[in-house]
Amino acid sequence: MGYPNKRLGFLGPEGTFTEEALLSQKDLLGFELIPFITIDSVLDALNSGAIDLGFVPIENSIEGTVSATIDSLVFDYDLTIVREVILDIHLQLLGLRGATLSDIKEIWSYPHALGQCRKFTSSNLPNAVTNASTSTAEAAKMVALKNDGAIGAIAPRVSGKIYDLSVIAENIEDHKGNQTRFFLVQKDGIPPSSGHDKTALVCFQLSDTPGSLFSILAEFYARTVNLIKLESRPSKEGLGDYCFVIELEGHVSDPIVTDAIMSLKRKLPEIKFLGSFPNMTDPKGLPLESDASDPSRIWINKIIDRIQGNF
Repeated sequence: MGYPNKRLGFLGPEGTFTEEALLSQKDLLGFELIPFITIDSVLDALNSGAIDLGFVPIENSIEGTVSATIDSLVFDYDLTIVREVILDIHLQLLGLRGATLSDIKEIWSYPHALGQCRKFTSSNLPNAVTNASTSTAEAAKMVALKNDGAIGAIAPRVSGKIYDLSVIAENIEDHKGNQTRFFLVQKDGIPPSSGHDKTALVCFQLSDTPGSLFSILAEFYARTVNLIKLESRPSKEGLGDYCFVIELEGHVSDPIVTDAIMSLKRKLPEIKFLGSFPNMTDPKGLPLESDASDPSRIWINKIIDRIQGNF
């Protein structure tokens, strides 16, 4: 099935893990796929309406959260997460054809990829200079353009094929359980409940006082809603001022999740809903009734009303 005139932007250039993860989603291949140089440029194009969907990395199992993605979703744009995709990550040291490990004096890659190969580089290339690129594929492209046998790139195998580089050392990631999670985001609309979902939201505190985090967590504990991820992020309002990014089991339309979020809405100055989307691993919560005239019910019903389509 095609999507006439529908455009999907992703972190490019060609040959990134982002593109590899995107290509695993067969239902998205009918879109016009457009690479962007940075995560922010993907999300900015989506926010402006230049594209219809965006696909960006959010988290690596070794290096943690991709700050550029989460901070943009929390502070800069009102976008909605509609899908998560998880990809096994295998990294290669690429170089010009004929280059050997002993030839490499300089290594380029995306910062997260460099971090994922620290043990390999420190053991095998302790004197090599490491430099950050905007993506793993961009690092491979640069090695090809510089045409210097002393420069290598840490990148996916597909990047070597695209830029005619050879694999000097393969699967050099330090941890073999290395995975990256990606978000598919759009400007509005929420996928319907799949029965196996996650909901992501941001809670802003009234103040940094004893028990402020506990008061947030208590709402989920009281309803036996499982939290999958809890992360504090600087609020950008001042040193020591934080907000909390939460991912929990269940869909925003599940009554027990609805009730928990409504209760938080009553006590916090601001909650930002980031999305409800199919969960790759975990089950949803259980139902609970609440008062339809409650202002927090009206607020959350506006979110639920945005549920549409399949993603």
